Amino acid sequence: MEKVIISTPKAPAAIGPYSQAVKAGNLMFISGQIPIDPATGNVVGGDIQEQTKQCLKNLQAICEAAGSTLKDVVKTTIFIKDMAQFTKVNDTYAEFFKEDAPARACVEVSCLPKNVLVEIEAVVLVK
Repeated sequence: MEKVIISTPKAPAAIGPYSQAVKAGNLMFISGQIPIDPATGNVVGGDIQEQTKQCLKNLQAICEAAGSTLKDVVKTTIFIKDMAQFTKVNDTYAEFFKEDAPARACVEVSCLPKNVLVEIEAVVLVK
C-alpha cells in the first residue's frame, strides 16, 4: 500500500512536523485542523461557532485536494476546550454534515495549539 501526502494551500500549512493529510489505500487521514484562515495565517474570531466553521472549511479544502468531499468523511474527532460549548459546536457541525453524518467522538481537552477553542481531525474515504 502506497502512502501519499496530501497538501493544499487552501488549508493552513502544518505548524509542526506533520502533513495536512496522508492517503493510504482508499483512506485519507486528515490531521487536526484548528481555526486558522489559510489566506491570512491567523486564528479566526473568538466565538466557538466561528472557529468550528473554519475548522470544517479547512477539512473540506483538504478533502477536495484529494478528490473527495465532506460526504466521504467516515469519522471525525472533535477536541474542545469547554464541553459546555458542545451544543454550539453541534449546531455548526450540522451545517456541514446535513445527512448521513460520519461517526464521531468529541472530547474536552485542557489546551489546544495557539489556544484555540476547537480542533477537528477526520478519516475520509477516497475514491
